[in-house]
Amino acid sequence: QVQLVESGGGLVQAGGSLRLSCAASGRTFSSYAMDWFRQAPGKEREFVAGVSWSGGVTHYADSVTGRFTISRDNVKNTVYLQMNSLKPEDTAVYYCAAENTAWVRREADYWGQGTQVTVSS
Repeated sequence: QVQLVESGGGLVQAGGSLRLSCAASGRTFSSYAMDWFRQAPGKEREFVAGVSWSGGVTHYADSVTGRFTISRDNVKNTVYLQMNSLKPEDTAVYYCAAENTAWVRREADYWGQGTQVTVSS
């Protein structure tokens, strides 16, 4: 079992940057692949980025490739999402998620409560 708490969301102008953080509880954080998903109003939740247990392998949705970077710190039990060149279509609630596997499957087993990101045009 792992508990996840996101932070770092907010309001930013188009072209700006934000960094989301997700703090995880538990001593086995390094055994989980970690993901970020997002859900915009009226849309289904979608995968944004994922990172393997060691941080060595990352995956991104096509819509964010080249703009977002996922990383993790297994000492601090934290995963990050650096978001640059933000667009209004990035507006959504962003969720941190953990997978019961070392490698990214894009299927979450545990969810955080979400943090709102709003990008104004």
